[in-house]
Amino acid sequence: MRTRLSAAPHTRLVAAVVLVLALLLAGCSDDGGGGSGGRITLRFQSLAWQEESVAANKELVKEWNAAHPDINVEYVQGNWDSVHDQLLTSFEGGEAPDIIHDASDDLADFAYGGYLADLKDLLPARLKSDIPQHSWDTATFGGGIYGVPFLQEPRVLIANATWLKKSGVRIPTPEKPWSWGEFRAITKELGGKGKYGVAWPLKEPVSATLNLSLSAGGRLFHRGADGRVTVRFDAADATVPRTVHDQVNTDRSASSTTLGMGGSDTLPGFFGGKYAMVPLGFSYRQQIVQQAPKGFDWQVLPAPAGADGLTQGVSPQTLSVSADSPHKREAAEFIDFLLRPKNMVRLALGDWMLPTGTQALKDPALHTAKNDWATGTALAEHLRSAPAQSVRGYPEWKDKVATPAFQEYYSGAIGLAELRRRLVKDGNLVLARYQR
Repeated sequence: MRTRLSAAPHTRLVAAVVLVLALLLAGCSDDGGGGSGGRITLRFQSLAWQEESVAANKELVKEWNAAHPDINVEYVQGNWDSVHDQLLTSFEGGEAPDIIHDASDDLADFAYGGYLADLKDLLPARLKSDIPQHSWDTATFGGGIYGVPFLQEPRVLIANATWLKKSGVRIPTPEKPWSWGEFRAITKELGGKGKYGVAWPLKEPVSATLNLSLSAGGRLFHRGADGRVTVRFDAADATVPRTVHDQVNTDRSASSTTLGMGGSDTLPGFFGGKYAMVPLGFSYRQQIVQQAPKGFDWQVLPAPAGADGLTQGVSPQTLSVSADSPHKREAAEFIDFLLRPKNMVRLALGDWMLPTGTQALKDPALHTAKNDWATGTALAEHLRSAPAQSVRGYPEWKDKVATPAFQEYYSGAIGLAELRRRLVKDGNLVLARYQR
């Protein structure tokens, strides 16, 4: 009996040690990313918000998970309105999603701050070669690639087709667009008697102005040999601002009340026959299809062209990988899957936008006359990196200097000389603080 009694504690000790070892081994086999039994879990934060777009993203996640039982992707819904602050908080708290959906103009500070992984050596050759270099430029900072640009949106003119046909004006095409001077003259011809040739929704005037100014050769931001960026407001930079200002204040062909509106705010007046045209992002076509009164005839026209043709700046939607993700290679594999040509087309159709991939852009679904897909797709080759894409301090320059300056200029409160002074003198003081 004594022998049996003395052996029992020893047996229990051995059993306990075996149990601890088993738990340790189980912990080692876990991926640390929320998986079990060796399965990896990746968190994918998507900013898709339109019903079709959310559905397309979730379907693709489901298809990936079915084909990759060892790498599970968890769909996380984000929000465009709060994404910058939300990401900053999650980065600093060590809780960032593995795969991050954002826009290229939001990446610079995250990239330079070390929060995003450099994807240069993680992406397959297929994906690198499929997306043009001018699109990669939007997500390249300091020689590293910190996002994959996959959806882009040109700014176009949405026009009341009936109004334009009755007026007899020349209808522009991507092959023969209006010049900025012709655009101003036509809006003046279309306006009058309480109606306007154009409604500019410029609640957020900076990106629209800078991106359209590329067509006239405007750059505004200039990087020196030392890498420092300064603001210059040359003659080319004044073409678009002067056109808008003169339409509102001289010709009275543009409504002053829409200057403080967002794009959606102008649609009721557009449908009601108050404005002949509204410059909007290409994706607004979905809202127009959903909201336009029965029988309302509308069409997409290219934005006016300048010295550099139809060139305009864009900030594509991007997919990035968190620098803290323990599964960067697997995250890059999922991005590659998501952006295969057929899948990229599905995402583009869901968002009513254009894919960046050259193979996806060839898809017949993007070249149909219905909803003027073909007109927008014809503009893809002219899209370039937005002027402020890699400028550190741009958000502060935009909020504190450029936005109020453009708003006052467009309303007629200040002249062109004062606009130039604020953008350049005050603007360079802001940028200098970020380049010491």
